[in-house]
Amino acid sequence: MKMGFELNLSQTQKLIMTPELRQAIQILQFNNVELTDFINKQLEINPFLESVDNKSDVASNDEQVVEDKGNEEVDWIELAERYDDFSYKTHDVYTDDENKQSFESYTSKKLSLKDHLMMQLGMAVKTNKDKRIGEFIIESLDNKGYLGCSLQDISLLINESVVDVERVLRLIQTFDPVGVAARNLSECLMIQLKEKGIQDKNAYIIVEKYLEDIAANRIQKIAKDLRISVKRVQNICDIIKMLEPKPSRGFIVDSDNIRYIVPDATIEKVNDDYVVIINDSYLPTLTINNHYKNMINELEDKEASKFLADKLNSSMWLIKSIEQRRITLYKVVESILKFQRKFFDEGKEALRPLVLKDVADDIGMHESTISRATNGKYVQTPRGLFELKYFFASSVSERDGDGVSSTSVKTIIQKLIDEECPQKPLSDQKITEKLKEAGINISRRTVAKYRDELRIPSSSMRRRY
Repeated sequence: MKMGFELNLSQTQKLIMTPELRQAIQILQFNNVELTDFINKQLEINPFLESVDNKSDVASNDEQVVEDKGNEEVDWIELAERYDDFSYKTHDVYTDDENKQSFESYTSKKLSLKDHLMMQLGMAVKTNKDKRIGEFIIESLDNKGYLGCSLQDISLLINESVVDVERVLRLIQTFDPVGVAARNLSECLMIQLKEKGIQDKNAYIIVEKYLEDIAANRIQKIAKDLRISVKRVQNICDIIKMLEPKPSRGFIVDSDNIRYIVPDATIEKVNDDYVVIINDSYLPTLTINNHYKNMINELEDKEASKFLADKLNSSMWLIKSIEQRRITLYKVVESILKFQRKFFDEGKEALRPLVLKDVADDIGMHESTISRATNGKYVQTPRGLFELKYFFASSVSERDGDGVSSTSVKTIIQKLIDEECPQKPLSDQKITEKLKEAGINISRRTVAKYRDELRIPSSSMRRRY
């Protein structure tokens, strides 16, 4: 076999992911909140980008109107009536961002659990010793409002007697919210039962010994052990289930990671038709800074001129990518509206099967583009706020050959369970048979899967006596 070196030419096609293309794909994946943060960062690093304030344009127009009316005669009587007694009225002479009223200016600030308890402690104790013990106990509470350490450990750490620590703990357990500073779930529920004035000793026994049986709905076992009627145990369990197992609920805790959802699009009903509106009105409006744009041709330094040219191209591409994202998102939402029109007219039961390929073929784009455009984005509709992925549901076969979406089947299952007899709840097999009568052919295992996804317990757990 002859071996040697040769030089050959060949042509191949490759898709090269340029930085601009990567940025366009990234922008398409952003939701409104992420896109706002990205634009603000670009405004900091790119001198060519400039944010346009629409209010400044309105102010300039108002000034022009004032100049036009400067030569007109002033009606002093009308002016006096309009600004009658302005001596005590405030005037908006500042237009800085820091002086603008925001939504947070009109909302109340939630109090943290520890601050709420500290305030009550200051009014309940009289000595510095009790205050120091109480502050240590409050600071030792976990995110659920439970005391995470023993009284002996607290006594050793603050060098106080166990009797004093327990006395202050009992005092704190009378604070609002009821059940706070309990050492376990049973103690928390018993504190709430005492606060409600429950005198039945069986309620306290059930809380202390039979919480697991309540969770498993073993009502007959509890009635047999306590030698009371099943109906009475059922009533006690109903009272216990109304108690709060997490006293800190409703208060701010340090581990709260609150994520606010801003809809990326809105579907509004106008007469008998629906209109798609892309919610980008509050996004920064970008434009090119003319000062730096003119500077490119004036600079003699080639490196500086190249740097400015690259920044100009980058800013132009960013503006174009944002506009392309808006157009793509509009087309996707409009296509979803066309496929799921019956959902918006009739409700969840009318949601039809839909996959990414259907929308991609409808608007002439690739499935990956549709996936990026719908990922993590929400739409506000007359029927509520939904993630765009919600409208893409798998298909379940019907008797007539047509498909029905899995979301529609879940809605039917939920409706059947809501209308069932509490004493004789529907089993998964019964639900399967009722669905078959309605023309929906699915297995019992699928019904159990959908029921679990709806967080509905089994028939034995739902049964009431």
